[in-house]
Amino acid sequence: MFAAATPANAPLLSPIFGEHMVLQRGRPNTLWGWAKPGTHVALEIAGHRAQGTSGSDGRWQANIDPPEAGGPYTLKIDGPSHLELQDVLVGDVWLCGGQSNMAMGLAAARDGANEVSHSENPGLRLFYVQQNPAYTKAEIASGVWRKCEPASFGMDGGFSAVAYYFGLKIQQEIGVPVGLIQDAVGGSPAESWMSPEALKPFPEFNPALEEIARLSHSGGPVYGNFIMHWFDQYDRGVKEFWSKADLNDSGWILTSLRGGFAALGVAKTPAVAWFRRDIELPAQLPHGEAKVLLGVVEKMDTVFINGKWIGASSWVENPRAYTIPAGTLQPGKNQVTLRVLKIKESGGFLTPAEDMKIKLGDGQTIPLEGEWHAALGADARPPHPLPLSYDNYPTIPATLHLGMLSPLSPLSIRGAIWYQGEANTSHAEQYRKLLPALIADWRKLFAQPELPFYIVGLPAFMKHHDQPGTDGWAELRQAQAITAHTVPHTGLAITIDTGEADNIHPLEKKPVGDRLARLALRHTYGRDIPSEGPTYERAVQNSASLRLHFRCAQGGLIAKSGPPAEFDIAGEDRVWHRAEVRIDGNTVIVSSEAVPNPIAARYAWQSNPIATLTDSTGLPAAPFRTDDWPLSSNSK
Repeated sequence: MFAAATPANAPLLSPIFGEHMVLQRGRPNTLWGWAKPGTHVALEIAGHRAQGTSGSDGRWQANIDPPEAGGPYTLKIDGPSHLELQDVLVGDVWLCGGQSNMAMGLAAARDGANEVSHSENPGLRLFYVQQNPAYTKAEIASGVWRKCEPASFGMDGGFSAVAYYFGLKIQQEIGVPVGLIQDAVGGSPAESWMSPEALKPFPEFNPALEEIARLSHSGGPVYGNFIMHWFDQYDRGVKEFWSKADLNDSGWILTSLRGGFAALGVAKTPAVAWFRRDIELPAQLPHGEAKVLLGVVEKMDTVFINGKWIGASSWVENPRAYTIPAGTLQPGKNQVTLRVLKIKESGGFLTPAEDMKIKLGDGQTIPLEGEWHAALGADARPPHPLPLSYDNYPTIPATLHLGMLSPLSPLSIRGAIWYQGEANTSHAEQYRKLLPALIADWRKLFAQPELPFYIVGLPAFMKHHDQPGTDGWAELRQAQAITAHTVPHTGLAITIDTGEADNIHPLEKKPVGDRLARLALRHTYGRDIPSEGPTYERAVQNSASLRLHFRCAQGGLIAKSGPPAEFDIAGEDRVWHRAEVRIDGNTVIVSSEAVPNPIAARYAWQSNPIATLTDSTGLPAAPFRTDDWPLSSNSK
């Protein structure tokens, strides 16, 4: 649960300002905080002065011109008390938003431990916005500015790997300090990062926004998702603390995990079931990381060991593998509790029994399937209506905007980078309008109509398919590409070559940060460097073939690691066939005996394509389809 800050407990100066921070160069910086109404507050940095007076709501703000880029400087604040912030730099501030691939810490990325050990850089500063979903606008974004050094990269890998590599390249190339603000939450959809006002043109979000309004007046906890409120209201296991290690479950039925829902009488009904059992561990526990492995679960599971929460997920396709915190397990008897919400008739535990286990640090495994005590927490029969959604991350529309983004305004920033989209792949068509609306919303929030906004195209993921098809990941990439093509002052970093089939969090993060930095260096800073790989421009029909023209194909098109692949072609019937491909300079000629009169082509059109097309820069070509592209080939 998270509590929104109020003027009653708010500090003299917002925590977004502090020692080791970076102020935005070249423009006035707005600083703000809280004091008793009518209080005068004065600011001074390197001879530059400003002042403000707190209003009836206790908030004051003042605009101050920064000194020259560089530092360190001392910022002095005088009001009801005197503050001096040391080691303040002036340079460029970038906002780094998105979901888990933006949040993934540097130490967790490929070669991250080595990078962390060499990360000391006095010109790079980091601010991590703590997770805080809110149902009304929060006043404060919690966090502190840190110098970029090994100590700043700790638990869960520390600061964002993508943001770090982006900022490092900008700082090294431009030669001014760079401040990075990480504002990202795993599993979050784009609509969570948009204001209620920006979501009004999307009527499909009205029920959720109305529920937010209701929840904001309920006085209950703020989860940022609907399922936890549903559990609180209907699940007996929550109300009666069934996760306690010493709970008397002798009155529960005995069953197996895979047969538990049928044994409880809800084989065809959405329901929440609780399962409890004891396991025996060795008298001498091995060193190393222990995990709970449950395989694939539909729809949501929560794991407790010895009364402690271990992990939870609602992502069905992702096999559950929860790390058990050190000190949780004990020699001998250990109590395990599982709570599972099943939505589909075929739901529940979907993995073979032998794959459900606890894995100790030395590789030894303890099977989990067997005899469990089970009880029904809740089901969907009246009077138990189902929640609006089942995701267990902060996923309610607008909640992250209200709790984690709005409190940053009106901070002066140079631009934004955005790594998100995985949570919206099931609504890719909607994303075509949602992403431009999000960009406009952020630009309005920070009062910068031309705020640079650079997008990471989704990497490859999931199983490769040999035959032409389609899926949400390909459609989502197209939505990203169309946005970057049509919305001014944006760009798209293609990462189709950095993905992993079985890992939605690919470890290769340096190329992602590098390509985002290339976009910024070229379009924001005016550097003459390659920033985009080959990008589809237009198609010309020539008898039984199509000639596809590309821009940004420096030195001509190249197919790396073998012949060009993953081009499809279709006629009037829109049935796609694999195409024969020939590269000719900056064009690709595609044809198929099965399509005598082709009218459309596409490239890398699946979640995990064999994407080999590039040019002399080595930057990958963007996936595309010719029958779904803006008419203009002009890039803003």
